[in-house]
Amino acid sequence: MKYKLVVAVRRDLGLSKGKTAVQVAHAAVSCALAAQKQYPKITEEWLGEGQRKVVVRVPGVKEIFELKRLASKMDIVNYVVADAGLTEVEPGTITCIGLGPDKESLLDPFTGELKLM
Repeated sequence: MKYKLVVAVRRDLGLSKGKTAVQVAHAAVSCALAAQKQYPKITEEWLGEGQRKVVVRVPGVKEIFELKRLASKMDIVNYVVADAGLTEVEPGTITCIGLGPDKESLLDPFTGELKLM
């Protein structure tokens, strides 16, 4: 497989498994929709390969914005999820970031060392 979508989740928030799953879904769907408009060929390839997604963890919000900076610099689709604050966290809390879908070779240099959830 050449393509994947990576979601990096903050571990310092102590989100429940269900809340984490919903935040990851928000990031994945938002990235896929944005990529479909911005990079239709990449999205088509990613879909054809089975829509691989990888969920990793980061210590906190600082790392989320560092990933955003790096992805934006490389023109990789990214989406930062800010929670509505209806359940476990305050409104506007940054919970995760989606990156891609894009080539694994572009994502791995700055996400490949992150630990899986």
